[in-house]
Amino acid sequence: MLITATGLGKRFQRDWIFRGLTRTLRPGSATAVLGPNGAGKSTLLNTISGQLLPTEGTLTYALAGRPVAAEDMPRHLAYAAPYLELLEELTLRELLRFHTRFKPLRPGISQEALIELTYLEKSRHQLIREFSSGMKQRLKLALALYADAPLLLLDEPTTNLDTAGVAWYQEHVRATRPGRTLLLSSNVPAEYAFCDEQLLVTDFQAARGR
Repeated sequence: MLITATGLGKRFQRDWIFRGLTRTLRPGSATAVLGPNGAGKSTLLNTISGQLLPTEGTLTYALAGRPVAAEDMPRHLAYAAPYLELLEELTLRELLRFHTRFKPLRPGISQEALIELTYLEKSRHQLIREFSSGMKQRLKLALALYADAPLLLLDEPTTNLDTAGVAWYQEHVRATRPGRTLLLSSNVPAEYAFCDEQLLVTDFQAARGR
């Protein structure tokens, strides 16, 4: 997924979250969106990906040399964030069947393989609401990392993960990033150490509040 942002800005009421952003994100790139808490990292990530409309500037998307309309972007992206909820009244097996109807897994990855990759074999028939916070986060990450989508969005990906969970994330994000465009919102170096590009939100806030 090729994303081109030109003069991009996002404002809520009279406050500019960021302004004047021009950037090209290319397939195979991994960009860390950085900044202190409350700086607007998630807003910037969601605007660049087309989930929020910009206040000013333009965004264009292309896949395999063909333009993609902003309204068609949801089918091309996979997203994991602590604030995105899972359907907790479903079991793991039911959730996977439901989720993959709308967001298929990558070729060669079955629902059963995903269960094994996340070490949730003993929880196949367990309700999601009974999962620990770490199990839920690992599942959210796996659904995004192994989705058949060229654009991958990760927001604070190691939230609720213990040391073993962080190592699991690092292993699987590296395994699934080739060829994709990856945007990662974070202020934890262990989450984005592999990224080859950085985008600091505060660099585009000179006009904030004006």
